[in-house]
Amino acid sequence: MTGDAHVPVLVAEAIAALSIQPQGRYVDATFGRGGHSREILARLGAAGALVALDRDPAAAQAAAQLVDPRFTFHRAWFSDLPAVLDKLGFDRVDGVLLDLGISSPQIDDATRGFSFRHDGPLDMRMDPSRGESAAEFIARADVRELTEVVRDYGEERFAQSIARTLVAARAIEPIVGTRQLAALVAKAVGARTRGDWRQDPATRTFQALRIFVNRELDELAAALPRAVARLAPAGRLAVISFHSLEDRIVKRFIAANTQPYGGDPRLERLAVMTSALPVPPLAAVGRAIKPSAAECDANPRARSAVLRIAERTTAPLPPRFAEATA
Repeated sequence: MTGDAHVPVLVAEAIAALSIQPQGRYVDATFGRGGHSREILARLGAAGALVALDRDPAAAQAAAQLVDPRFTFHRAWFSDLPAVLDKLGFDRVDGVLLDLGISSPQIDDATRGFSFRHDGPLDMRMDPSRGESAAEFIARADVRELTEVVRDYGEERFAQSIARTLVAARAIEPIVGTRQLAALVAKAVGARTRGDWRQDPATRTFQALRIFVNRELDELAAALPRAVARLAPAGRLAVISFHSLEDRIVKRFIAANTQPYGGDPRLERLAVMTSALPVPPLAAVGRAIKPSAAECDANPRARSAVLRIAERTTAPLPPRFAEATA
C-alpha cells in the first residue's frame, strides 16, 4: 500500500449497519480519505444528504475532490458534531458513522510522525494546528506522566523503564525523530520477552503517544452521547474501533444505553417489574462484527477492527445525556 492508497475497513458491513434510506441525512464523522462517504452517497437519493467531518488537513484536501451537491465537509473534531449540524440546520440525522482508525496515508507519510517505519519529525497530531506534538510532550513530561501515558494508553508493561530511558536521553539531546524514539524504546525494553515477537517494541509506545496527543479517548467519550442525541428514531450509530481501549468505551456506552437501568447492576437487582422500567434510548443491533479472513488477508491493518451498532429508540434521552451534550 503506497502513496495515498487507503483501503477502508468493513465497508460493506458499515454501510449495511447504517440501513441507509435514500432520502435520509447521514454523518461520516471520520472522513479520512472518503471511502465510506462515497459508499453512502452511492445509496442516497437526490434529496439525501451526507455531512462529513475530519480534523486532518489532508482529509480536507481529499474531501475537496468529492464534488456532490448532497455532500458537505467540515474540518472539525467529531465531538464538534452538534455545532456542525446546527450550522446546517439539521436537528436530527438518520445515521452516524465513526471509523476510529488512523488512515494508511497518515501512517505512510513520514512528515506526520505516526510511524517509525520511516524517519520523520515526532509530531503525531491529526490536526497539526492544535495542541502539542509528541516531541513537545516528551520534552516537558516527567517520568511519572510519561509512565502513565505509555502504560494507560499503550497497555505497555515496560512503561516505567521506557519513561526513565526517555528522560535520561532527552537530557543529552532533544527527542525529535520517530526512529530516534523507536531506538530508545527498544533500548529500554531490551531482550525481555514481550509475548508477541511479531510486534516491534515501539508499537505500544507510539500508539500511546498518538492517543494522548490527539485526546482520542476523550474525543470518543464526548462524541458518542452527542451523536446519539442527534439521531432520529430508528437512526443508527455505527462505530469501528481498532484497539481495546476504544472498543471498551464503545461497548460500555452501548451496554449502558440499551438497558432501562442505564447499565447500573445495583438498579438491575431492584424488585421492579420490567414493564415499569423506562425504555432505554438505544437498542443494540446484532453482535460485534469483525473483518472476514479474506479482508484481513487483503488488508492486514483490518485485523483488529471491531464494528458495533446501535439504533435510536423513540424513548426520551435520560438526564445524563444533558450533561454529556452540554
